[in-house]
Amino acid sequence: MPSRQDGPWLDDAAGRLIRPYTVSGGRTRPTAALDLLSQVMATGAAPPAPLGPEHSVALGLCDGPTSVAEVAAHLRLPAVVTKVLLSDLVDCGALTARAPRYDHHTTDRSLLEAVLDGLRRRL
Repeated sequence: MPSRQDGPWLDDAAGRLIRPYTVSGGRTRPTAALDLLSQVMATGAAPPAPLGPEHSVALGLCDGPTSVAEVAAHLRLPAVVTKVLLSDLVDCGALTARAPRYDHHTTDRSLLEAVLDGLRRRL
């Protein structure tokens, strides 16, 4: 997992040295259908062409099933940029992606009460 000091893209005084959309080559739409809750996981296959450093870091974060939101948080990049990076890795076969399963209705009262109880316990 990269820390804030790792890599050439962060500087303590200046912050991010590379604009987020430069990382994705200006692309704002991923080619693979990815949700923030989609699970991505490395296949073990090496990408056929050399990719950027952000692609390598993202691939390293996906040793086990990891959500797109989690990868975006670790990379400190906007979700849409992260989706583009991850879709590049899915397209070349380095990652697999699985859409989230929604077993409950989003307005299920018992689920919302469980979340509220959990939040109250943490406060």
